[in-house]
Amino acid sequence: MKTTVLLVEDSKMQKLANERILSHAGYTVLCAVDGEQAVIVAREKLPDVVLLDILLPKLSGLQVLGILREHADTARIPVIILSTLPQVNEAKLKLAGAAGYFEKSRLLDDKNGEKIFLEMLDHIVKEARERTMAKATSA
Repeated sequence: MKTTVLLVEDSKMQKLANERILSHAGYTVLCAVDGEQAVIVAREKLPDVVLLDILLPKLSGLQVLGILREHADTARIPVIILSTLPQVNEAKLKLAGAAGYFEKSRLLDDKNGEKIFLEMLDHIVKEARERTMAKATSA
């Protein structure tokens, strides 16, 4: 089963770079360039995972995360924060409902950054699928 990723990024260069990484890794990539569009696409397409920038036009990443967590259809979708903000914010973001955090600069600067990021993404998607299957079998 091919994994569908919603990439929410307002920087054209960062979007293209991340989209390339994800496509080469075999993911189906949907894109949104602002917070409002992210909510619409997430509700309509129900991706397997959302990669969410924090600093976005129209609605911030935190606002998008909150909206996704409030609605039954999107509450189960894991959200990974991709940001330039320092990782010290990771605990706060996880309390807000994020499944993970990854610093954007690591994707470009760190030689292993891409590999580490894709491993984290695969792990979070796998955990989410296992939780969904466990709930379905216990119901």
